[in-house]
Amino acid sequence: MVSDFPRTLCLLRQEKKISQRKAAGELNVSQALLSHYENGVREPGLSFVVKAAEYYGVSTDYLLGRTMARDGGVILAEDVADSSSEKDNVLRGSAAAMLSKKLLVNSTSLLYEQIGKEKQLCKTASDYLNASFYKLYRLIYQMDGDSRENAFGAHQASCSELCDMELKRCEAALREMIGQGETAVDMSLDHLAQNWPRLAPSLLQLLHGVDEKIHPSEEKK
Repeated sequence: MVSDFPRTLCLLRQEKKISQRKAAGELNVSQALLSHYENGVREPGLSFVVKAAEYYGVSTDYLLGRTMARDGGVILAEDVADSSSEKDNVLRGSAAAMLSKKLLVNSTSLLYEQIGKEKQLCKTASDYLNASFYKLYRLIYQMDGDSRENAFGAHQASCSELCDMELKRCEAALREMIGQGETAVDMSLDHLAQNWPRLAPSLLQLLHGVDEKIHPSEEKK
């Protein structure tokens, strides 16, 4: 049985705000047995998994931790909202926040324009960016005093280290691609500026800003 099943089963019951006794009765199992399922002591049969999925209104794939979509659906590119193209896309916040958002959106768009046709490179780069965002989100998520740790599989205590391991894995994969000469992507700044005049300035400013932070000029030291 997938290791996420006990945690998900327990979380769904808590979200429904019902006792373990009540859930057990409606699922036609004893409270002791449901407790074993929720704590990972015992593994249920297929019939219970199907019954629990119907009871909580989720797919069996979600219950088993195979997808984060509760209905079990696969998210397609055309189904994902593109906020950058929405007329009312106004960021509530400071001018600095708006600038940072635009730099990141434009830079990411430019990156994918260049690597989109390189399947393995695109996947590894996406894994790297997703892990970085996940780590950032989990850090900010902690600021909410009412946030529930059991909403995630990785505990906060080990989250940062696990994300760093994923980033290192992606870096190693990217370096291997470079060493084997598997890709032919021109990421030179001159090429980008010439071919993407609207997006390139954002990328250049983002790169320059980070470069100054990690390697400040002598005048600022």
